[in-house]
Amino acid sequence: MGKAAWTVLALSLAAAGCAQMESMMGGGGSWKTVFDGSNLNAFDRVGDANWRIENGAAVADKGSGFLLTKETYGDFDLKAEFYAESDTNSGVFIRCSQRVTIDSKNCYEVNIWDDRPVKKYGTGAIVDTGPGVPEPFPKAGGKWNTYEIHAQGDHLVVKLNGVQTVDVHDAKHARGPFGLQYAPGNKKDSGLPIKYRKVEIRPL
Repeated sequence: MGKAAWTVLALSLAAAGCAQMESMMGGGGSWKTVFDGSNLNAFDRVGDANWRIENGAAVADKGSGFLLTKETYGDFDLKAEFYAESDTNSGVFIRCSQRVTIDSKNCYEVNIWDDRPVKKYGTGAIVDTGPGVPEPFPKAGGKWNTYEIHAQGDHLVVKLNGVQTVDVHDAKHARGPFGLQYAPGNKKDSGLPIKYRKVEIRPL
């Protein structure tokens, strides 16, 4: 093989290696804004939660239900900025297999609920999927937070405010819409809100 051919081969192998590394690091398509604080056009409403726009955020504090994306997704990175109180019961439900009944059995529930009775599946955990979050348990209450969720094949990774809380392999759910939840906490009708001000997704 001549020098030129060796050069082409080396460049090809390097490019393939870079592509593989990019895939492992979460590279893929371009980021798409699903919610920017201006409207809820990307979502269907499921349930009776009182979702509305307030001060550039999607807010709910009564009822129970979801904002469910009209589009479906398989492999992706997702970022969501949210505000919750300690007894706010919410979560980002991904790869949902149904559009009517949405729960941790037919979706992966990336939970937001500091005061959840079963602490290991509280904020930062994927409910009933793999190991729960170890102590000390993450806290989201009383401040703005950022979730980063990576779903590629059976590999699921969750980061809360830059700290990894879940790294698990599970193949129950492969594709579907994702939903933003509001539900009552331990104190019913407490009026404690969930707020989302920015949600982005990047297909892998």
